[in-house]
Amino acid sequence: MKLISNRALREFATRYPASEMPLQDWRRVVEKFGFSTWSDLKRVFRSVDKVGELAIFDIGGNKYRIAAYARFQKQRICVKAVMTHKEYDKGAWKP
Repeated sequence: MKLISNRALREFATRYPASEMPLQDWRRVVEKFGFSTWSDLKRVFRSVDKVGELAIFDIGGNKYRIAAYARFQKQRICVKAVMTHKEYDKGAWKP
């Protein structure tokens, strides 16, 4: 799948340097696979949750979260938000 956008991951990592490796590991896995369905995504990312249209990924041992739209037909994952677990709990990312 194509990731839109790695820029969001890099910008987050400038604020939280410890997140860089787990975020880029996640990106590499996303770009390696062609997910056709939610089930395919769940098979690879077991902790991913679905909240409305968003896929919520636990990153770095649940220290960080990515909220993204998975567009299976277009083979794209569009990052809406990258956040710490604490930021996630505040809920500003919700649609």
